[in-house]
Amino acid sequence: MASFTLHDLERRIAERAKAGADASYTRKLLDRGPAHCAKKLGEEAIETVLAGTGERRDRVIAEAADLLYHLLVLLKARGIKLAEVEAALQSRTAQSGLEEKAARKD
Repeated sequence: MASFTLHDLERRIAERAKAGADASYTRKLLDRGPAHCAKKLGEEAIETVLAGTGERRDRVIAEAADLLYHLLVLLKARGIKLAEVEAALQSRTAQSGLEEKAARKD
């Protein structure tokens, strides 16, 4: 199996963002703005949840792939790098998930 990372996907999204909307679904999403990208992410999240509740394994994998793609498109639309999200995740490893959640401010 070839090695493909989320960083590879982030780079591909950046490349496709440079194309015209007629040639790139990514560009078309970005042109509609962050709110539209967030809406698409929400749709994919719901589809992933539904697949996860009982559909075949391959459907869960396909929906999870769509979800990750749309998450990275939203991050691109907001000017956020995957490395920034990774840093936030890394900072949370200093304590348990329960401690981290309890420490969050609303």
